[in-house]
Amino acid sequence: MTVRTRIAPSPTGDPHVGTAYIALFNLCFARSQGGQFILRIEDTDQARSTPESEKAIFDSLNWLGITWDEGPDVGGAYGPYRQSERSEIYQKYADELLGKGHAFRCFCSTERLQQLREEQMANKQTPGYDGHCMQLSEQVVAERMAAGEESVIRMKVPEEGVCTVWDQLRGDIQIDWQQVDMQILMKADGMPTYHLANVVDDHLMGITHVIRGEEWINSAPKHQLLYEYFGWEMPKLCHMPLLRNPDKSKLSKRKNPTSINYYRRMGFLPEAVLNYLGRMGWSMPDEQEKFTLDEMVQNFDLNRVSLGGPIFDMEKLSWLNGSWIRENLSLEQFAERVQAWALNPDYLMRIASLLKERVELFSDIVPMAAFFCSGMLNINAKAFEHKSLSEDDCKRILQFTLWRLETEQNWGRDNIEAIVKHMAETMGLKIRDYLFPLFIAIAGTSVSTSVFDSMSILGADLSRARLRHGVNALGGLSKKQSKQWEKDFRAFV
Repeated sequence: MTVRTRIAPSPTGDPHVGTAYIALFNLCFARSQGGQFILRIEDTDQARSTPESEKAIFDSLNWLGITWDEGPDVGGAYGPYRQSERSEIYQKYADELLGKGHAFRCFCSTERLQQLREEQMANKQTPGYDGHCMQLSEQVVAERMAAGEESVIRMKVPEEGVCTVWDQLRGDIQIDWQQVDMQILMKADGMPTYHLANVVDDHLMGITHVIRGEEWINSAPKHQLLYEYFGWEMPKLCHMPLLRNPDKSKLSKRKNPTSINYYRRMGFLPEAVLNYLGRMGWSMPDEQEKFTLDEMVQNFDLNRVSLGGPIFDMEKLSWLNGSWIRENLSLEQFAERVQAWALNPDYLMRIASLLKERVELFSDIVPMAAFFCSGMLNINAKAFEHKSLSEDDCKRILQFTLWRLETEQNWGRDNIEAIVKHMAETMGLKIRDYLFPLFIAIAGTSVSTSVFDSMSILGADLSRARLRHGVNALGGLSKKQSKQWEKDFRAFV
């Protein structure tokens, strides 16, 4: 048997370090067994999936040194590797489940499902579909379909008993079937959900081992049941521990930068980031802290994975990165990396276009442009003192702007300006006042190049991180304050 592993990220946002973490372990396991590693794009969410996000996934993983044997960009014998291009395949297998009586059409409205959920929550029951449409006759289904009623396809799930799923790290996992929902397999728009597409693609692409995050454990019974319905052999499962913040909560962008592009923009070495991800819940046989990707592959053993939630510690990563710089780069290589990072022609040209009309001496350039080549700026609450704005006003402006920009894919200068101006107008503030805390958070001073140009050049990841840093410099948000502000924010955006 040839070992085949995969990752299947969704192109719906910034490339996440969690994706790189899971990709690394899939890659190392496959390579250590002489197998293949596949990248598949799960873009069934057509409303949120973007080509820009897909490209960012490719670029960020390649920057880290993670490469794949098959995928949308390199081809392969099991394509297409984008789920949006496999709709007919999923429909075929959904129809097969309907024909075998393992699935049924559901016509329930969103309003009914919402009411059902609220009633179940009020009664302290596990939220889930109640089987309302499961007993509809073929004639009734045909009539409602002919009348143009929208429907989804749901899988049937046993009502009693326990499902036992085997996991390579945990052994047998038992989950009560009453905790498993009658999952939607095909949406009303004809696109599959993750669960059907995942099982069909893994089978057709010959995936032998599924190494994924432990958040998918509760979905394993659904997937195992689908394999049984189709009569297919299920890949071996291995659920990796989730990356954690220092406070043991799940790694999230509200507490730690999670985009791979952030670390690239900050000036981390890809070798160091990959090394650090490799140490997340795993260790070399001799416990050495520094190792290359090749060394990890040569010594890889899934049984060395620890189930304790690995802590993603920025200070530890920075220390490791410094060790790589000092111990692994010659002086010439150091200079080359610095040049490639922030002194490359493309980046310099973008900055030069802003500075040329503002400087009188070349020696003016470094002080004026320093924030373009910095990470987190050395700012505190005093830097935000303003004649018309209180500290809370500045913090609210920064936080609301951050929330609005967290999911923004179009990071063009004009789009940022339009968003910020709309935010200022909505909050009833003069644009000049609104921009003040943005200038401080982004450039460290209120006298600088256009904040819109600056944010566009710095990029989404570093700009968002600096806005978040600005909020923290002003004392951060308490849980109570965050909850109230989020409510206020949703009310007018």
